[in-house]
Amino acid sequence: MKYSFLMFILLSGGWVLGQTGIVVLGIAQDGGYPQIGCENECKTAWDDPSKERFVVSMAIVDEEAGKWWLVEATPDLPDQLEYFRVQTDGKFPYLPEGVFLTHAHMGHYTGLLHFGREVLGADRIPVYVLPRFADFLRENGPWDQLVALENIVINELRPEHELSLSDDVSIKTHVVPHRDEYSETAGFSIRTGEIRSLFIPDIDKWSKWDKSIIKEVSAVDRAFLDGSFFENGELPNRDMSQIPHPFVAETMDLFKQEVDSIRSKVYFIHFNHTNPLLWDQTTLLKVLDGGFNVATQGKLYR
Repeated sequence: MKYSFLMFILLSGGWVLGQTGIVVLGIAQDGGYPQIGCENECKTAWDDPSKERFVVSMAIVDEEAGKWWLVEATPDLPDQLEYFRVQTDGKFPYLPEGVFLTHAHMGHYTGLLHFGREVLGADRIPVYVLPRFADFLRENGPWDQLVALENIVINELRPEHELSLSDDVSIKTHVVPHRDEYSETAGFSIRTGEIRSLFIPDIDKWSKWDKSIIKEVSAVDRAFLDGSFFENGELPNRDMSQIPHPFVAETMDLFKQEVDSIRSKVYFIHFNHTNPLLWDQTTLLKVLDGGFNVATQGKLYR
């Protein structure tokens, strides 16, 4: 396997499954960590498997119902499915009850190919997407072959509608502004038992959303938010206005006047390989000392 399972066991601190919750299966941006061609600190992860990180993904688990759902189908999908099976000691079916996708950028949906005829040959895995994304999958290859062969079955999500998945799990879809070349971009509010979690791994800027991110975070128990880049200038050879994301530093500044109990709900996720939060303890402490959190790969949040 490309990644060391021991790394996850150490990171999770001996994870014990609970009734319901969210398992973080990846925290890196679309290219993973290390990323192809990286020339910064990221290079050390090629030689040290303990530094490797999967592309951002989550498992929603309901142990009582014996069901789980996958959020995002990443390029690391085979490793992530096997990791989840090992960590849960085979308590759940190998494949999820369904897959929820945020948008059509490579790190969030290209893992669907592993369900196809060339690999798994899966049978009617439900895939939940917003309407424009659904049309894209139905009308463009190679995704349309997955639909035609019924490896996957497309289920269209309705914005601001809460979908019940089991007695203890539901998911509500939001539309957020992002680079929507092929699809809309979704964010999810996920209920696991009495806990509500917000998941927005990609958004252009908080100010472009028609909702207040402060109000949205205040309304949940935790929020996994876009932390792609720590601050402006992180990509010295590229115009970062062409890759719009809310910098971690910007989000921290936005929430700095909020009380500790609000700031502590924020968990940054979806880190680009240039983001020092992946390797620099000083930067990490700056976030933690500010009352915020960084999502941990392999951890069960409940």
